[in-house]
This record gives sequence, C-alpha cells and structure tokens, in this order.
Amino acid sequence: MSSKTNGAKLMIAAYLGDRSTHMLREEDVMKLTHINYAFAHVKDGEVTGSHLKNIGRLNELKALNPDLKTVISIGGWGAGGFSEAASTPESRKKFADTAVELMLRNNFDGIDIDWEYPCSSLAGIASSPDDKQNFTLMLAEIREKLDLVGRESGKHYMLNIAAGAGQYFLDGTEMDKAQQYLDYVNLMTYDMRGSFQNTTGHHTNLYDQTGDPDGISGERAVNMFVEAGVPVEKIVLGAAFYARVWKGVENAGTGLNRKAQTTGCHTIDYTGLLESYINKNGYTRYWDDLAKAPYLFNGDTFISYDDEESLTYKAEFIKNRGLAGIMFWEYPLDSSYTLVDRLYKEINCK
Repeated sequence: MSSKTNGAKLMIAAYLGDRSTHMLREEDVMKLTHINYAFAHVKDGEVTGSHLKNIGRLNELKALNPDLKTVISIGGWGAGGFSEAASTPESRKKFADTAVELMLRNNFDGIDIDWEYPCSSLAGIASSPDDKQNFTLMLAEIREKLDLVGRESGKHYMLNIAAGAGQYFLDGTEMDKAQQYLDYVNLMTYDMRGSFQNTTGHHTNLYDQTGDPDGISGERAVNMFVEAGVPVEKIVLGAAFYARVWKGVENAGTGLNRKAQTTGCHTIDYTGLLESYINKNGYTRYWDDLAKAPYLFNGDTFISYDDEESLTYKAEFIKNRGLAGIMFWEYPLDSSYTLVDRLYKEINCK
C-alpha cells in the first residue's frame, strides 16, 4: 500500500459545496490546485452522492486546468455512519468499494474522509472506543482499493482526511499508523474556539493569542500532529473564509479574552464582513500581533476571522515549516474573491 505527496506547487485547496459550484470562477480554476467537493454521505454503510447535482459543471471547469485535482469529500460535521461502516472487515470493504466507485464514476482524483470525529459523539453521531483502531483499518482498506484501481489506470489516486486541530482528534485516532495511507492531512485550524466557549478569542489564529490561557493555535496544532507521527510535508494548514461571533461581551479593552453572554456559535461570511462590519457600523478592526490574527469589536460584539493580512502570515509559515499548503472553508463565502487572490499571490507567486 502506498501514498505519495506531489511536489511542484504548494497546495491551495478549496472546500466547495455542490450547491455553490456555480460560483466557481474560471480564473480561480487556474489558481487553485485542489477542490474538495462537499459532501458525499454514508447511508446504510455505503457512500452515496446521489444528491450531488453539479458535478458535471465541476468537470467542465476542471477541463480548463489539467493540473487541478478534484477530491470527493465524504462526511462533514454531524454526518454519521462512519463508526458503523468502519466496524468490521466486511463493512469497511463495502465503504471503500462504494467510495472508490463514486470517485471513478465522477472523474475525481481522490477521496477526502471528513469523519467528525472518531471516538466522539459530540456532533450527535454514533461512536465507539473501537473507532480508534477501526479508523486506521478503514483508511488502509480505502488505500488498498485506490492502489488497485490506480495500477489498472496508471494513475495515483489521493486519500486525504480532514482532521480536528486539537488533542481530542489525536486521542481518538492512531495518526502515526494512519498517516502511512494518506497523501494529505487537512488540518482544520479554524473553529478552534467558538461553539462551546463563552470567552472571546481567535478561532483561526496562527500563533498563541495575547493573554491566552489555553494555548490554542495553528502552530500548536501542526506541532502536535508532527509529534504524533505525521510528516510535516503531508500537513495542510486550514484557513477560514468566515467569522465567529460572540455577543453580550464585557465592554473592556478591545474585547479580547472577555466573557460574553453567548458562545461564539454565530457566523458571518467574509462577504458580509467586508460589506457591513470591518471598520463599519461602529466596529473597529484590531490586530493581535502575537497571534497574527485580526478581530473586530464594537463594545458589545466580538468577531474573529481571517483576512488578507493573516493569510499572508499563514503562507509564510507554510513555506518556512515545509507544509504541503493551505486549504480553506469555504470558497463561496468570499464573493469579493480577495482572499483566494491573496493566497495565490502569497503561496505560488513568490
């Protein structure tokens, strides 16, 4: 069994939902290296994409750039069926066979497993302590099937995962073993704070934030995965094209590290930030130079997000550390397209 990373350009990977395919610009097809097409589902142990209606359009756009790789993403937050599908040799084979069949039928170049998360029912899905080993066995089964069809076609098919950026993900998996079957680990270094915390903070910061008691950052996540046995050249750093929002924040200082009446469960896309929030309508933009992260505060509401400046630092970090590249959630959330343009400029034009 094998996996291989592909050199030349650094990765710029966009997650793109099926319903947003019409928003994909032809010029961005030339700037992106990978598109993670979201999401196929697991139903009765089989991988299905019957609800995906715009793959034909994706393939039309893909034809414009022979180097663009498209990957079918399976799962997503709250998507169940993984624990059951991974539980036995027979169920793992069924999952792998149907995933690869879906990939081949729709001209994808690989598979991205977005199981959130092995050994966890946080998203309201079934889980088992056996997920830890079964996750590895499932990836091995998929890799074996991909290699089999790859030998027949003379092509290498990718197998990637989306990984939570905290210790919880490492505790529920065997990444030192699992990584051997993978081309890339898409590290979700966003939503690192928000949904479950009522203290404000950055949700997609590169480095530790000023005054942070928790020490949550993209850099720490990368270091944790490397220490867990994942080669740094397989790691893809995550970026967010949306913000997390805390309301009812204590009006002190710039609002950072302050108690709020809500968690950061609300979101705003980057388009909305540009139109109504960044230095508008009473909001002031601040910059945390330690974290390399922007944020907004108006005395009551705190907003954490990525922008062109923070993405520039992420690109620099990726190059300095030898990571595979960057991925982001989600392409249609920035209709100004300035973030994609900045990533292309910083990642593959310097």
